[in-house]
Amino acid sequence: MTVMIDLKNVSYRYPVSDDFVLKNVSFSIEKGKFTAIIGNNGSGKTTLCNTIRGFIPHFYKGDLEGEVIVDKKRMSDYQLGQLGEKVGYVFQNPFIQVSGVKDNVFEEVAYGLENLGVPVEEIKKRVEEVLTLVKIEHLRDKNPFDLSGGQRQRVALASIIVMDPDILVIDEPTSQLDPIGTEQIFDIIRLMKERGKTIVLVEHKMDLIAEYADNLLVMHEGELVMNGPVREVFANPAFRKYEIQYPHVTEIALQLQNLGMPLSFLPVRDIELAEALNMTGVNEYDRTSLK
Repeated sequence: MTVMIDLKNVSYRYPVSDDFVLKNVSFSIEKGKFTAIIGNNGSGKTTLCNTIRGFIPHFYKGDLEGEVIVDKKRMSDYQLGQLGEKVGYVFQNPFIQVSGVKDNVFEEVAYGLENLGVPVEEIKKRVEEVLTLVKIEHLRDKNPFDLSGGQRQRVALASIIVMDPDILVIDEPTSQLDPIGTEQIFDIIRLMKERGKTIVLVEHKMDLIAEYADNLLVMHEGELVMNGPVREVFANPAFRKYEIQYPHVTEIALQLQNLGMPLSFLPVRDIELAEALNMTGVNEYDRTSLK
């Protein structure tokens, strides 16, 4: 399997800081995998995203140690413009990702392609496809600044997806969204995974991470303290000491286990609870209703 992102003993300190924000971080992410970065506030998640995206060291200066390799090429060998085609970055706040120079959604989504000099007919085709993909074709003539937070977040995602990067780095895209908007964003992320994109996501909603992600990176005070498949990380007793929320069904299952109820495995998705409790006679319809 091709490794798309490879960090080797990476440490980073911002110019105005005395302490390192990232401390000796090492991990690899394979092509097509969906990796979630979790951790409490101040653990280094956004700084890690900025490192993968190349904002560090190309935009943010400071002290960077170790190696950051993206698609077999050292980060220091990329120009920032080249990285824009390789790695798409969706900010936590969709209000700062709108360019402010376009009057409608269609032109906003097309803006990046225009800057790359893509032929006009190809731009039109790709923008139409992406608007349909993220279900915002009805917003095509709206001013981006007249949209809701959820709508702007979908426009921000569309603006990145239309560039067709191999890697998507997405920093807390649902932090300002209601449950419906959150589900819509995760539907788009799921579609990107199905298309073979490598996805790195920072998110606090553990139920959705358990549903969609392949692997977890757990950050704590700038260090990568856990790394592995989602179920293995949540099942590891060491996870609890970092005081990060579990998926709701996992928390319930652990409480039942502490009360002496045996589990055949640790559930991380709602639909798994009946099977984990060895509840016989629960048919598929009943299991679905647990979700």
